[in-house]
Amino acid sequence: MPNIGLVGTSFKHEHLAAILEEDLYDGFFEVHAENYMGAGGAPHRVLSAVRERYPVSLHGVCMSIGGPDRLDAGHLARFRELVARYEPAFVSEHLAWSSHGGVFFNDLLPLPYTESTLNKVCDHIDQMQEAIGRPMLLENPSTYVAFASSTMSETEFIRAAAQRAGCGLLLDVNNVFVSAVNHGHSAQAYLADFPLDYVGEIHLAGHSEQRDDDHAPLLIDSHDRAVADAVWTLYRDVIACAGPVPTLIEWDSQLPAWPELRAQAQTARRILAAHAAERPRGSAAARTERACHEA
Repeated sequence: MPNIGLVGTSFKHEHLAAILEEDLYDGFFEVHAENYMGAGGAPHRVLSAVRERYPVSLHGVCMSIGGPDRLDAGHLARFRELVARYEPAFVSEHLAWSSHGGVFFNDLLPLPYTESTLNKVCDHIDQMQEAIGRPMLLENPSTYVAFASSTMSETEFIRAAAQRAGCGLLLDVNNVFVSAVNHGHSAQAYLADFPLDYVGEIHLAGHSEQRDDDHAPLLIDSHDRAVADAVWTLYRDVIACAGPVPTLIEWDSQLPAWPELRAQAQTARRILAAHAAERPRGSAAARTERACHEA
C-alpha cells in the first residue's frame, strides 16, 4: 500500500500487548498529556515502549487556552518537559477554557467569539508555542450552548486565531457534527467555511444521543463508541477537499477490544487510499474545486 499518511488511535494501556505484537503501517498513538506529567513510573515506561516504535501525539485537555487568566506556569512547564521527552509528531489543545481563579473544572467549556476573546486566545497560543518551541494545533470544540454576545462565527474565529498566532488546526469532524446537530446548523456549511489549509491533523470519534428538555436531539461528544456513519461521510468530504491528512480515532471510555479499535483506523486508511487512487483522474485543482463545491 502506498504511503498516504499517518492513521492512528488513542493509546490505552489495556491495548499495549496487542499493539506491541503488531507492525502497524504508518500508525501513531495519541495520549492526553496530563496523564503523563509525573516524573516517572509505569505510565512513562509504557509510553516509552510505544514511542520506540511509533510516533505519538500529545493532546492537552487542561491548558485552558480560552480562559481569562494567564496560563498556569507549572502546567506549562510540565507540558514543555513532555514535548522535549517524547518529541511528538503533533501537539494539540482545545479551543475552550477549563479553569478560572485557581479553580479547575472537569469540562471543556465554550467561549464567546468576540475580539476580546480572540486576543486572549492568541496570547495564550503564543505563550504555549514559545514554551514548547514549536507550533501547536488548535482543536475546534463540541458545544452545547452558544453565546448571544458572539460577534463572529466559530469558523471566522478559528481562522483568525490561526492566522494571528501562527498555529495549525486540529479538525475534529465529530465535534463539527455534534455541534451542528445541537445548534440546528449545517455541518456541511461549517466545513465549507473551515480553513482547511491550516489543518495538520483530523480527529474522528463516536458520540452518544440524548434528548434535551424540549425532546430535541442532543448529541454528546462521549468518545465511547464507533464513529457514526454521518461522521464518516463528512470525513470523506473533508479528505476530498484537503487531501490526505493524518487522522486519529479517539476512543476514551467503554473501550473495545484492540481489533475493533484498529478496524476503525483501517476504515480511515481505506478512505485515504481511495482518495489517493482518485488523484490521477484530472488535475488536482479541478478535482479539489469540484469536490469542495459538491460537498
